[in-house]
Amino acid sequence: MEIKAADVMKLRKATNAGMMDCKHALQEAEGDFDKAVDIIRKKGLVVASKRADREAKEGCVLAKTDGKNAVMVSLNCETDFVAKNEGFIAFTTKILDAALANMPATTEDLLAIQLDGRSIADQISEQTGVIGEKLELSYYGSVKAEDCVIYIHPGNMLATVVGFNKAADPQVKKNIAMQVAAMAPVAVDKDGIPQNVIDHEFEIGREKAREEGKPENMLDKIAQGRLNKFFQESTLLNQVFEQDGKMSVKEYLKSVDKDLTVTAFLRFTLNA
Repeated sequence: MEIKAADVMKLRKATNAGMMDCKHALQEAEGDFDKAVDIIRKKGLVVASKRADREAKEGCVLAKTDGKNAVMVSLNCETDFVAKNEGFIAFTTKILDAALANMPATTEDLLAIQLDGRSIADQISEQTGVIGEKLELSYYGSVKAEDCVIYIHPGNMLATVVGFNKAADPQVKKNIAMQVAAMAPVAVDKDGIPQNVIDHEFEIGREKAREEGKPENMLDKIAQGRLNKFFQESTLLNQVFEQDGKMSVKEYLKSVDKDLTVTAFLRFTLNA
């Protein structure tokens, strides 16, 4: 079958594998993108894994907390020029403030909130007409915890929220929020990873080992080792603490307060 260049580029962006490797994977998968990603991974061709961050073209990502509640929103636009405009940032902040004041359960609930007699959804539509670019509230998330911290990376392209089980030192909280920003974990601990994801990673490990010519009776053991590495690299508490390098995030927290831990986090980035 004919493989479109756009599909090859999309797969390359998702995996960073070579162009021909991407084309061959798509041919083998008969055009199925997800299958092609798995083929690339099984053959060990992924150069840099992509996290499950939502993608958007341009926009503004902001977060805010009152201590025990925290929210994050991303308002998308089409150009960097608009994203950096003070009026656009102020409008995003207005939505953020409404989110923190109301703590809606879903994005749809946030869009339905009335501000100045009009819903946020209607105001976004109005601003689309005023600015001349399509605007979209691409992300909303919230965390409730005993103590919350937020981090917004300069440029408003990346933000994180972290919730803790008890009050923590401000610098400790900032360190963890920046860890989430830098290392992009997918869950707090391995218990937070869905079983279907674990099963999928295990099967990827088996198939990759088979592709490498490892003995059949060793595949499960090798796959389990790779799964454990996945847990270490992808779960916040098990990641190496970036500011030390000799301890995990869990160990760092215990060194500060033996009962301190993370209960939840959010991370969103544009142009991932």
